[in-house]
Amino acid sequence: MNDEPVTKMNKPVLAALAGSILLASLGVSIATVALASLARVFSVSVQQVQWVVLAYLLALTAAIVVAGRMGDLFGSRRVLLIGLAVFTLASGACALAPGLDWLIVARAVQGLGAAVLMALPLSIAKGLVAKERLGTAMGLLGTMSAIGTALGPSLGGVLIGAFGWRAAFVLLLLCGASMLVLTLTGIPRTKIPSARITRSSTRPLIPLAVLRRPGVATSLAMNILAGAVMMSTLVVGPFFLSFGLGLSDAQTGVVMAAGPIGAAVSGVPAGRVVDRFGTRRTLLGGLLVASAGLVCFAVLPRLIGVAGYVLALVLVTPGFQLFLAANNTAVMANATEEYRGLLSGLLGLSRNLGLMTGAAALPLLFACLLGTHGLADSSAQVIGTAFSITFLSAAGLCVLAVALALLDQRKRGPDASSVAQTGSHNG
Repeated sequence: MNDEPVTKMNKPVLAALAGSILLASLGVSIATVALASLARVFSVSVQQVQWVVLAYLLALTAAIVVAGRMGDLFGSRRVLLIGLAVFTLASGACALAPGLDWLIVARAVQGLGAAVLMALPLSIAKGLVAKERLGTAMGLLGTMSAIGTALGPSLGGVLIGAFGWRAAFVLLLLCGASMLVLTLTGIPRTKIPSARITRSSTRPLIPLAVLRRPGVATSLAMNILAGAVMMSTLVVGPFFLSFGLGLSDAQTGVVMAAGPIGAAVSGVPAGRVVDRFGTRRTLLGGLLVASAGLVCFAVLPRLIGVAGYVLALVLVTPGFQLFLAANNTAVMANATEEYRGLLSGLLGLSRNLGLMTGAAALPLLFACLLGTHGLADSSAQVIGTAFSITFLSAAGLCVLAVALALLDQRKRGPDASSVAQTGSHNG
């Protein structure tokens, strides 16, 4: 079968791609709930056991661009199958780990497989999904990432509570094996032009010409900013809910779950908005909605408590889903066959860099605003002020992304490259 896109969304293809992204996201979040159990079982410190998560994330981030490029050179389906096999075997090694060192090494290998699962689905979707439905497909893939992140802690907690920490990795093993079968049967084979391999073998991993293409560098920069801002709600938010509003751990978990649930619900509709109205208007609208939501974070929770926090989430989450669906579609819609895996990998890399930046920089700002007293000795008013300033700063980053989007649109002129034009799908 050739690389011509199908005229409609191919359900087996999308199921395989969505499952791959969900599996990679689940690999991050399901391990976080196992850390306390691992610390007890192996009698190690929190700093040591954190490497179970860090090894996975570092390997994923380091390898994601290479994974995308390998898909360009040797065929996305073939490399995706290899990635699934590596992830599955590494999951089995994690489940059998006799000690923490073994587990950390196995998690690093698992992260290498996850890099493939994160990098290639966008590239394969570009090749096999009709252009007028590409936005919907990108929205679906974004939704799977959110579902994986949301499902991991709750599912992992149940399994670990009932069967022990090894059960979490047995689940990943079984899911990986299932995805191997689904990918083998669901994604058609594609021919790899020999000229592509010969021509590409002498080129650098990231040719500068790719980054100079209209809008690519801007889209990657906006992706970094958005990732950093999204992480602020995941990292700083729980501190405010617990210490600023006095919620219990269980109550904080319930409130925080509203974000991933909202992302899961809004992902596919966001993709349909892209198909309907085009990438540029949807991207700009999503960033503006997210900016408004971040300002609400800075104001509403201090005025009306938990209800204000949830209302802010209701704005921020769909706003970022609109942005992600539009930004991913804008980059992938006009990607050439030769570099679509590379661009998909760069999107994943920029998002991960943003998440890591947000996990480090914004909590540091929050801690500095608290002063020398820290969370335990600070009053609710001081914590609330620090929270508000932190989220106003996050809103500033989002406004910077808006400025980049406007500047890029001004340079490129009319929305000629949108996946869809208004009115093109009324039939």
